[in-house]
Amino acid sequence: MDYGQRHGAELEAARRIAKRLGVTAHRVVKVDLAQFGGSALTDKGIAVPDQGVKAGIPATYVPARNTILLSLALAWAETLQAPHIFIGANAVDYSGYPDCRPEYLKAYEAMANLATKAAMEGRKISIRAPLIDLSKKDILRLAVELGVDPSETVTCYQPDAEGRACGACDACRIRKSGFEDAKIRDSTRYQR
Repeated sequence: MDYGQRHGAELEAARRIAKRLGVTAHRVVKVDLAQFGGSALTDKGIAVPDQGVKAGIPATYVPARNTILLSLALAWAETLQAPHIFIGANAVDYSGYPDCRPEYLKAYEAMANLATKAAMEGRKISIRAPLIDLSKKDILRLAVELGVDPSETVTCYQPDAEGRACGACDACRIRKSGFEDAKIRDSTRYQR
């Protein structure tokens, strides 16, 4: 999803990974949430926090982002007659995002099955969040176990033009901690 985020590093990483895996229908949908602002990820006037993870909903929360992204995924899933939508939401190290909680995803699934022709015809759609209850340490261990190279992924809120992580934002701090806790060498490409 190109939602008007500050950088294209995630989009490029997704393209590379999709190509390597032989994904048959990789699409990038553009929804410009930067028009609304309200988030350090979409509004260049709001600084990306880099002083450590704090309690509460951070400045990097993008208003209604997962609701909008799931709505688009729901439309595509219904068109494809797909029974599942997968999302990488994580509630353990989730940085305070309200739309990464299990109860939100359960409520969205219930709404999806009230709002679609597929569900009315008996083809329910489930929202799957396989990482929801895993710590970053466990996510990294699972990635390595499945043969996923974490260096191919992007977590950073403000990578440079080459896709290298800043190493200072909350996402980088949580990622670094996950590598340390998992006792796995951090393969992330950092700017510093």
